[in-house]
Amino acid sequence: MKKLHRYKLSMKYERRADPLIMPVTGEAAQDRLERSLPLAGTPAQLYVEKRCIPIDIAHEAGVRFDPDWNGRPAVIVPMMNQEGALCSVHGRYLSQTGRQDKMFTIGPGGGILSVRDGYYAEPIILVEGLFDALSLAVCGYSSLATVGRLAPWLPEVCKEKLVLLAFDANKPGEAEVGFYRKFLTGAKVHRLSPPGHTKDWNSALMKRGPLTVANWLAYNLRCITH
Repeated sequence: MKKLHRYKLSMKYERRADPLIMPVTGEAAQDRLERSLPLAGTPAQLYVEKRCIPIDIAHEAGVRFDPDWNGRPAVIVPMMNQEGALCSVHGRYLSQTGRQDKMFTIGPGGGILSVRDGYYAEPIILVEGLFDALSLAVCGYSSLATVGRLAPWLPEVCKEKLVLLAFDANKPGEAEVGFYRKFLTGAKVHRLSPPGHTKDWNSALMKRGPLTVANWLAYNLRCITH
Protein backbone atom coordinates (compact mmCIF):
# COMPACT_ATOMS: atom_id res chain seq x y z
CA MET A 1 0.00 0.00 0.00
CA LYS A 2 2.82 2.42 0.84
CA LYS A 3 4.49 1.77 -2.51
CA LEU A 4 1.22 2.46 -4.33
CA HIS A 5 0.73 5.72 -2.40
CA ARG A 6 4.26 6.85 -3.28
CA TYR A 7 3.62 6.02 -6.92
CA LYS A 8 0.47 8.11 -6.99
CA LEU A 9 2.29 11.07 -5.47
CA SER A 10 5.05 10.86 -8.04
CA MET A 11 2.58 10.72 -10.92
CA LYS A 12 1.53 14.33 -10.50
CA TYR A 13 5.05 15.41 -11.45
CA GLU A 14 4.93 13.26 -14.58
CA ARG A 15 1.73 15.04 -15.62
CA ARG A 16 3.52 18.40 -15.37
CA ALA A 17 5.95 17.79 -18.22
CA ASP A 18 6.82 21.11 -19.83
CA PRO A 19 7.45 21.78 -23.53
CA LEU A 20 11.14 21.53 -24.38
CA ILE A 21 11.04 24.67 -26.51
CA MET A 22 8.92 27.78 -26.86
CA PRO A 23 5.81 27.10 -28.96
CA VAL A 24 5.59 28.91 -32.30
CA THR A 25 9.14 30.33 -32.21
CA GLY A 26 10.93 27.06 -31.37
CA GLU A 27 13.44 28.79 -29.08
CA ALA A 28 15.29 26.82 -26.40
CA ALA A 29 15.20 27.92 -22.76
CA GLN A 30 18.76 29.28 -22.86
CA ASP A 31 18.10 31.35 -25.97
CA ARG A 32 14.93 32.80 -24.52
CA LEU A 33 16.62 33.69 -21.24
CA GLU A 34 19.48 35.43 -23.05
CA ARG A 35 17.16 37.77 -24.93
CA SER A 36 15.04 38.68 -21.92
CA LEU A 37 15.25 42.11 -20.29
CA PRO A 38 16.24 43.45 -16.86
CA LEU A 39 13.25 44.42 -14.74
CA ALA A 40 14.11 48.10 -14.31
CA GLY A 41 11.83 50.41 -16.26
CA THR A 42 9.53 47.63 -17.51
CA PRO A 43 5.98 46.65 -16.49
CA ALA A 44 7.60 43.80 -14.57
CA GLN A 45 9.20 46.25 -12.15
CA LEU A 46 5.78 47.60 -11.20
CA TYR A 47 4.47 44.04 -10.89
CA VAL A 48 7.12 42.80 -8.46
CA GLU A 49 7.01 46.01 -6.42
CA LYS A 50 3.21 45.74 -6.19
CA ARG A 51 3.82 42.36 -4.56
CA CYS A 52 6.16 44.03 -2.02
CA ILE A 53 9.36 42.71 -3.60
CA PRO A 54 12.12 45.34 -4.00
CA ILE A 55 13.58 45.27 -7.47
CA ASP A 56 17.13 44.67 -6.21
CA ILE A 57 16.07 41.45 -4.46
CA ALA A 58 14.28 40.23 -7.59
CA HIS A 59 17.29 41.12 -9.72
CA GLU A 60 19.66 39.26 -7.38
CA ALA A 61 17.45 36.16 -7.69
CA GLY A 62 17.80 36.25 -11.48
CA VAL A 63 14.29 37.48 -12.24
CA ARG A 64 13.94 39.09 -15.69
CA PHE A 65 11.21 40.35 -18.01
CA ASP A 66 9.91 38.78 -21.21
CA PRO A 67 7.29 40.93 -22.99
CA ASP A 68 6.08 37.98 -25.11
CA TRP A 69 6.40 34.82 -23.02
CA ASN A 70 4.27 32.49 -25.13
CA GLY A 71 2.01 35.37 -26.05
CA ARG A 72 1.89 37.46 -22.86
CA PRO A 73 4.28 39.54 -20.73
CA ALA A 74 5.82 37.68 -17.80
CA VAL A 75 8.58 37.70 -15.24
CA ILE A 76 10.89 34.77 -15.94
CA VAL A 77 13.57 33.04 -13.91
CA PRO A 78 16.12 30.25 -14.54
CA MET A 79 15.78 26.86 -12.87
CA MET A 80 19.14 25.16 -12.31
CA ASN A 81 20.46 21.72 -11.38
CA GLN A 82 22.86 21.04 -8.51
CA GLU A 83 25.84 21.92 -10.71
CA GLY A 84 24.42 25.32 -11.68
CA ALA A 85 23.46 24.32 -15.24
CA LEU A 86 20.25 25.69 -16.72
CA CYS A 87 17.44 23.14 -16.89
CA SER A 88 14.32 25.23 -17.55
CA VAL A 89 13.00 28.77 -17.59
CA HIS A 90 9.89 29.43 -15.52
CA GLY A 91 7.56 32.32 -16.27
CA ARG A 92 4.89 34.00 -14.12
CA TYR A 93 2.47 36.13 -16.13
CA LEU A 94 1.90 39.73 -15.09
CA SER A 95 -1.85 39.23 -15.45
CA GLN A 96 -4.40 36.63 -16.46
CA THR A 97 -8.10 36.59 -17.20
CA GLY A 98 -10.66 33.82 -17.35
CA ARG A 99 -9.01 30.45 -17.85
CA GLN A 100 -5.61 31.76 -18.83
CA ASP A 101 -2.68 30.07 -17.12
CA LYS A 102 -0.81 31.94 -14.41
CA MET A 103 2.51 30.33 -15.34
CA PHE A 104 4.36 28.73 -18.23
CA THR A 105 7.67 26.87 -18.20
CA ILE A 106 9.92 25.51 -20.94
CA GLY A 107 12.87 23.13 -20.81
CA PRO A 108 13.64 19.48 -20.06
CA GLY A 109 13.24 19.91 -16.29
CA GLY A 110 15.23 18.58 -13.38
CA GLY A 111 16.03 22.01 -11.96
CA ILE A 112 14.94 24.19 -9.10
CA LEU A 113 14.83 27.92 -8.37
CA SER A 114 17.52 28.84 -5.85
CA VAL A 115 17.28 32.20 -4.09
CA ARG A 116 20.18 33.56 -2.04
CA ASP A 117 22.14 30.59 -0.66
CA GLY A 118 19.58 27.99 -1.77
CA TYR A 119 20.55 24.46 -0.72
CA TYR A 120 23.80 25.71 0.83
CA ALA A 121 21.77 27.43 3.55
CA GLU A 122 21.13 25.92 6.96
CA PRO A 123 18.33 25.05 7.23
CA ILE A 124 17.17 24.43 3.67
CA ILE A 125 13.72 25.92 3.11
CA LEU A 126 11.51 24.54 0.33
CA VAL A 127 8.65 26.69 -0.97
CA GLU A 128 6.16 26.41 -3.81
CA GLY A 129 6.49 29.49 -6.01
CA LEU A 130 8.79 32.21 -7.21
CA PHE A 131 7.15 34.91 -5.09
CA ASP A 132 7.27 32.73 -1.98
CA ALA A 133 11.03 32.51 -2.39
CA LEU A 134 11.35 36.23 -3.08
CA SER A 135 9.21 37.01 -0.02
CA LEU A 136 11.50 34.98 2.23
CA ALA A 137 14.48 36.79 0.69
CA VAL A 138 12.89 40.12 1.68
CA CYS A 139 12.89 38.78 5.24
CA GLY A 140 16.54 37.72 5.01
CA TYR A 141 16.09 33.98 4.35
CA SER A 142 17.33 31.70 1.59
CA SER A 143 15.07 29.13 -0.04
CA LEU A 144 14.42 26.79 -2.95
CA ALA A 145 11.22 27.05 -5.00
CA THR A 146 10.01 23.89 -6.74
CA VAL A 147 7.19 25.56 -8.77
CA GLY A 148 5.62 22.11 -8.88
CA ARG A 149 8.57 20.50 -10.66
CA LEU A 150 10.79 17.68 -9.49
CA ALA A 151 14.56 17.92 -9.03
CA PRO A 152 15.65 14.26 -8.77
CA TRP A 153 18.99 15.17 -7.17
CA LEU A 154 17.41 17.01 -4.24
CA PRO A 155 17.45 14.07 -1.76
CA GLU A 156 21.22 13.80 -2.11
CA VAL A 157 21.96 17.48 -1.40
CA CYS A 158 19.46 17.46 1.50
CA LYS A 159 20.79 14.29 3.10
CA GLU A 160 21.38 14.66 6.86
CA LYS A 161 20.39 18.34 6.69
CA LEU A 162 17.49 20.16 8.32
CA VAL A 163 14.82 20.84 5.68
CA LEU A 164 11.75 22.99 6.29
CA LEU A 165 8.76 22.26 4.06
CA ALA A 166 7.27 25.75 3.74
CA PHE A 167 4.63 25.01 1.12
CA ASP A 168 1.29 26.77 0.88
CA ALA A 169 -1.26 26.44 3.69
CA ASN A 170 -3.90 24.65 1.60
CA LYS A 171 -4.65 21.14 0.32
CA PRO A 172 -2.17 21.25 -2.57
CA GLY A 173 0.48 22.54 -0.18
CA GLU A 174 -0.17 19.71 2.26
CA ALA A 175 0.04 17.24 -0.62
CA GLU A 176 3.49 18.66 -1.43
CA VAL A 177 4.50 18.24 2.21
CA GLY A 178 3.37 14.61 2.11
CA PHE A 179 5.37 13.94 -1.02
CA TYR A 180 8.59 15.56 0.20
CA ARG A 181 8.43 13.83 3.58
CA LYS A 182 8.84 10.57 1.63
CA PHE A 183 11.04 11.86 -1.16
CA LEU A 184 13.75 13.47 0.99
CA THR A 185 15.07 10.28 2.50
CA GLY A 186 17.87 10.91 4.98
CA ALA A 187 16.91 14.55 5.63
CA LYS A 188 15.58 15.93 8.92
CA VAL A 189 12.24 17.24 7.70
CA HIS A 190 9.83 19.65 9.44
CA ARG A 191 6.69 21.46 8.32
CA LEU A 192 6.76 25.26 8.34
CA SER A 193 3.51 27.06 7.51
CA PRO A 194 3.05 30.74 6.64
CA PRO A 195 1.93 32.91 9.58
CA GLY A 196 -1.66 33.25 10.72
CA HIS A 197 -4.38 32.54 8.20
CA THR A 198 -2.39 33.48 5.10
CA LYS A 199 -2.20 31.00 2.23
CA ASP A 200 1.39 31.58 1.19
CA TRP A 201 4.49 33.62 1.99
CA ASN A 202 3.83 36.43 -0.46
CA SER A 203 0.31 36.88 0.90
CA ALA A 204 1.80 37.01 4.39
CA LEU A 205 4.38 39.59 3.31
CA MET A 206 1.77 41.81 1.66
CA LYS A 207 -0.78 41.58 4.49
CA ARG A 208 1.49 41.53 7.56
CA GLY A 209 4.76 43.12 6.46
CA PRO A 210 8.36 41.88 6.44
CA LEU A 211 9.01 42.38 10.16
CA THR A 212 6.08 40.17 11.22
CA VAL A 213 7.04 37.46 8.73
CA ALA A 214 10.70 37.60 9.75
CA ASN A 215 9.77 37.31 13.43
CA TRP A 216 7.49 34.35 12.62
CA LEU A 217 10.32 32.60 10.82
CA ALA A 218 12.82 33.28 13.60
CA TYR A 219 10.44 32.05 16.29
CA ASN A 220 9.61 28.83 14.45
CA LEU A 221 13.27 28.14 13.67
CA ARG A 222 14.08 28.45 17.37
CA CYS A 223 11.26 26.03 18.21
CA ILE A 224 12.46 23.50 15.64
CA THR A 225 16.17 23.66 16.40
CA HIS A 226 16.04 23.79 20.22
